[in-house]
Amino acid sequence: MELPKYHETFIPILETLNNKESLKSRELALQVRDKYYSDLPRELLNQKTRTGANVLIDRILWGKSYLKMAKFVSYPQRGMVQMTEKGKKALEIGELPLEQLQNDPDFINHRESVKSKKENDVELDKINVENASPQDLIDSGFSDIETEVKTELLERLKEIDPYYFEKVILILLKKMGYGDYVETSKSGDGGIDGIINEDKLGLEKIYTQAKRYNENKVREKDIRNFIGAMSGDTSKGVFITTSTFDDSAVKKAREAHHTIILIDGAKLVDLMHQYNVGVQVKTVYEVKEVDNDFFEGE
Repeated sequence: MELPKYHETFIPILETLNNKESLKSRELALQVRDKYYSDLPRELLNQKTRTGANVLIDRILWGKSYLKMAKFVSYPQRGMVQMTEKGKKALEIGELPLEQLQNDPDFINHRESVKSKKENDVELDKINVENASPQDLIDSGFSDIETEVKTELLERLKEIDPYYFEKVILILLKKMGYGDYVETSKSGDGGIDGIINEDKLGLEKIYTQAKRYNENKVREKDIRNFIGAMSGDTSKGVFITTSTFDDSAVKKAREAHHTIILIDGAKLVDLMHQYNVGVQVKTVYEVKEVDNDFFEGE
């Protein structure tokens, strides 16, 4: 007997959520464990990860996360899980293989929304476990965790108050090493949400515009209005959104006499993750190797 893989918990999770309005994440995991896996040996049920987490509960929670990415479940409010109509249809079929979920359009779109745009990204999601080195597996695991954190972070950004979102952007830029910032008035700000100092002394200023969009793309008109709102004391601006920029907006920013930097949702969560804004370190792993210098004195 062995513990189920995380993808083997998909149907048990959906069955547990069936006919329920919603469940807390932790309560869901416990109910799945007790209903479907209580006959496993106690040593398996109590098995821990190196960081002390229960392995089975951790896998069930990962199963829930993957179902969320593909919209088989939703989070109606913080910490709560609810089955969607799509999840009900999958439950009627009675099976949901991992390959099917990974090829689901909603899952693909969800992953792509925060995927790094580095030119030489390794396709860690498609790693062949049997032929992978231990380092490959570590990198793949970290990639999966990072993607999950970024997708959740982007969702949270899309839910927060628009004014607070503007402040989050200023906090991020401050963490990135820019100088002090000033929040503009919420009425009559002319399309400028904040003013940051490019240097510590405030000799150069950068104007910011933050748009908290769910699906709508930033368009050329938005960029044009932003440029028009910039006063004569600066020619630099940063336009940030939780969504994306359409081609006309990108073209307008590129051709402007001002220097306009565009940051979309994927780049935004990359920066927040890198500079620890809105996230915190959960676990630190140490990987050790033999110190050959230690044995030089033999």
